[in-house]
Amino acid sequence: MTANVTGSDHEHAPLDVPTVDRTGRASRTGRASRSGRSRRGLLADRNFRLLWTGQTISNAGSSITTVALPLVAVNDLKAGPLAVGLLMAAIWLPWLVLGLPAGVWVGRIPRRTLMISCNLAMALVFVTVPIAAWTHTLTETYLLVVAVVSGTGSVFFISAYQVYLPELVGSGDLIEANAKLQGSASVAEVVGPGAGGLATQVFGVVSGLIADAVTFAISAITLVLIKPRRAGHAESEGDSQRSSRPDQRSLRTEVADGFRFVVRDPFLRVITSFGAAANLALAAYQSIVVLYLVRDLHVQAALVGPLAGAGALGGILGAWLVHPLSRRFGTARSAVAAQLVAAPFAFLIPLASPGPGVALFVIGSMALVAGVLAGNVVFASFRQAYAPPEMLSRIITCAMTINHSSIPIGGLLGGGLSALIGLRATLWATAGMLVAAFGILLVGPLARQRDLPANPVSRS
Repeated sequence: MTANVTGSDHEHAPLDVPTVDRTGRASRTGRASRSGRSRRGLLADRNFRLLWTGQTISNAGSSITTVALPLVAVNDLKAGPLAVGLLMAAIWLPWLVLGLPAGVWVGRIPRRTLMISCNLAMALVFVTVPIAAWTHTLTETYLLVVAVVSGTGSVFFISAYQVYLPELVGSGDLIEANAKLQGSASVAEVVGPGAGGLATQVFGVVSGLIADAVTFAISAITLVLIKPRRAGHAESEGDSQRSSRPDQRSLRTEVADGFRFVVRDPFLRVITSFGAAANLALAAYQSIVVLYLVRDLHVQAALVGPLAGAGALGGILGAWLVHPLSRRFGTARSAVAAQLVAAPFAFLIPLASPGPGVALFVIGSMALVAGVLAGNVVFASFRQAYAPPEMLSRIITCAMTINHSSIPIGGLLGGGLSALIGLRATLWATAGMLVAAFGILLVGPLARQRDLPANPVSRS
């Protein structure tokens, strides 16, 4: 289960509501671009296929690390719940410091170049952990430093990636692009932990971090192989050239503009508030799920990865359903309904027990992730097409910074609560928090709409 609500999933038919092109005008480019395209949809496009391949492989590696990193702390360093919570919080801490300025910098730097650099840097960082373990110099402090550095790379990569996708595929294909990327990410989360669990059993826990480093390198190679389209190339270079103009506005001013847009827009305000609240609960859950499986459910180390990633099966279902549901019932209604239907399943997770009772953990995780991911696809595609093109990177990163800022807090909350009241009681608390977060979607204009709007509404 990924703690990233309203991030960025499937199908080929256009939505009933028109999308917007990069100039903000209503567009039917999705319908036009699909004419003459094979039944594979965007996968018939070489550039998107390279991005999709690299991201799928990288997501598989990251899903291994999600399990391997806390296992290194627990097995090799004998870390307790609070230390594991600190480790998971450290990964997301850079969003609090760098998230907002990253939106400005991403708008000034060619996105693909930045993504390649981040991939290579993170590959190098994760390789150092096995080296430290083999030389007996690995400590909890070192793991925290690695988590912060890798989190910094993620801030810039994710920010650039969210802006780069509309440049690569166009607004008419955003739902399909996000669906395919999130769907394959869910598959990777199913396969990755299983492979990671097997690798840790045979080669040791740190082997999973080596695998993740390799996948970052592969992702960098696929990005290098993408051939920039003339329009996308010009846009990226134009952003880079703007940064050197003498009339360039200050970093603080540009950050403030993006923040005001998100806070004042009624749709972005509700979606972003929901994302922050839901991520608080999901991060608290994620920070202790490995310990819960090992200590309360008595799951063997080789099965921790597959079970921790079982919720991703629900992500595949959510990715498959989101487009037809949006077409049939509308984007706003489908996103809200998916979250509200999935929310009660969170209470199955703390009801799980050793042996056959682990099935409750699997069912609860799958249903919860299905709803979260379906909403992620709709909300991410909406932001990418809704934001004015000159503010796209700032609006996206501002919303994501607010969403992600609650994750380190949630990680600390999960670790601290579990140390005080126990793992299972903490899971009951996080389930209640998650249901309350989904209630935010019922406040404001979102619950009254069939479809999310194509253009920014008037703001006061």
